[in-house]
Amino acid sequence: MSFSTALSGLNAAANNLSVTGNNIANANTVGFKESRSEFMDLYANNMVGLSKIQPGTGVRVAAVAQQFGQGTMQATENNLDLAISGEGFFTLANDTNNLNSVLYTRAGQFKLNADGTIVNNQGQALLAYAPNGTKVEDGFSQGVLTTVNLNTSAGLPNATTEVDLSVNLKASSITPTETFDPLVPNSYNNQTSVTVYDSLGVAHKLTTYFVAGASTADGRDWSAYHYITDNPAAPVSVDAGNTPATLTFDSTGKLTSPSDGLVSLAAYTPGNAAADLTMTLNYSGTTQLASAFSVNKLKQDGLAAGELSGLSVDSSGVIFAKYTNGGATPLGQIALARFTNNQGLAKLGDTNWGQSIDSGPAVSGVAGTGSFGKIAAGTLEQSNVDISTELVNLIIAQQAYQANSQTISTENSIVQNLLNNL
Repeated sequence: MSFSTALSGLNAAANNLSVTGNNIANANTVGFKESRSEFMDLYANNMVGLSKIQPGTGVRVAAVAQQFGQGTMQATENNLDLAISGEGFFTLANDTNNLNSVLYTRAGQFKLNADGTIVNNQGQALLAYAPNGTKVEDGFSQGVLTTVNLNTSAGLPNATTEVDLSVNLKASSITPTETFDPLVPNSYNNQTSVTVYDSLGVAHKLTTYFVAGASTADGRDWSAYHYITDNPAAPVSVDAGNTPATLTFDSTGKLTSPSDGLVSLAAYTPGNAAADLTMTLNYSGTTQLASAFSVNKLKQDGLAAGELSGLSVDSSGVIFAKYTNGGATPLGQIALARFTNNQGLAKLGDTNWGQSIDSGPAVSGVAGTGSFGKIAAGTLEQSNVDISTELVNLIIAQQAYQANSQTISTENSIVQNLLNNL
């Protein structure tokens, strides 16, 4: 009986040594999760139950349980190196032609293959939710998984539709005596310009001229003239009905009219086969104070044509294609999964896991929502193995193995003595 008891101890200690050795071997494996041997004691079956003096019959390995604690986050210089800070797994397709061949991983070493698809080192494709439009605000089709393919075509231009223009008009400005003419500087008080784009991505210069009106006890009106000044010698008015916009300020310098700050311009025909350029100016935040004329905000929503310049991934897992024109198009939102029992996941190798009965079904979602962690781009999650702890475990496992060997040696000596005395 003692031989089998000691032998079970040897097997258990050998298992512990193997598990510890595997942890140490994978100390530098990205996304690796350490394991530990878990043991249970054994007793011989007895019809009347265990007596108070019955010894145990050894030990058995109950499980080799993986520990899914967070690994150290290490920064890299690759935007497609991804790490999950918190709960969740990346979702992979083992076969890009069969998106139902789903695997899960914490290893985020991704790259582009020859087809422009984001894959890992095993060629397994990263799965994401497809965008519903060209902006993040359009949302993503959650529930339908797809691969992420990089669009290497030029970034399409966007025609300008809105210009945000917030200025301060000097309250002490003198009303010009000359009739307004964009070619006569003395006929206006201030001007500012912004580059806008038509549907072909061609740039045009929109210039706004401000002319101070007469002051009253209640405030003051200013006239805002809007011209396309691509040819400075022949500016083209884009004011509706060739009538300037009126900006009205109260006695505190606050813009009161238009109440919403919006001024719609007349359509401008570029003459280059582009669609008519129709824009709205937003003067919200414009003031009339004693300080000098200043432009506090000036931006427009158009884009010229551009070329692909790279990829970026935000903390919610949205993958963007970035273009030289400053535009960014969402390619998809990374699909994450979590499980009720991570330790029940099937170990598939290559730092991958599969769903099993013990793990429970996958719960899908995206980073930063619910209990899902956030995604860090340009970062890798290292193995959660602590080398110092594993070296101590190695010594303990070695001592257990030697002690069980000694039990066998001692039992053998006793048996030999008995046989010699027969």
